[in-house]
Amino acid sequence: MSNSPVIYQQKLLDNLAESKKHLLRLENAIQALESRVHFPITQTDYTHILQSVELLAYSDQIIYRFSKLQDTIGAKLFKSVLLYEGENVNRPFLDILNRLEAMDIINIESWFEIRELRNEIAHDYDEHDETAIKLLNAILKRKKELKNTLKSIENLLNL
Repeated sequence: MSNSPVIYQQKLLDNLAESKKHLLRLENAIQALESRVHFPITQTDYTHILQSVELLAYSDQIIYRFSKLQDTIGAKLFKSVLLYEGENVNRPFLDILNRLEAMDIINIESWFEIRELRNEIAHDYDEHDETAIKLLNAILKRKKELKNTLKSIENLLNL
């Protein structure tokens, strides 16, 4: 563990805890939905989801929590990791990502794919069933990468 100021360590721990909260709620919603429909979701499954207030709520929760998780990691956690490590964060985001990749925390290509998925979520998916199905299935695949990112950061902190 480095001799980073306590404030940077606490900020990192807070951002990690927030990320883990979003991950836990995402995983709980996925588990609840998977108990009623099977992934990958098909059009038939999605029709069933739309007919159930409960299943639709799980679906919306999955999409919302994935988005919040990606936002929290990208906007807060990454910078707090570098500050904890005593590095300057007043640089282009790509430089931050390159440093995190060098630290074996992320894979830049995968991060950009996750960010693109999050950007697709930001658009209105309610009007197009095919888009919603694609998003839900992609989230299930990409969740593991975000979870691994959090594990790598925990390993850095020896948690």
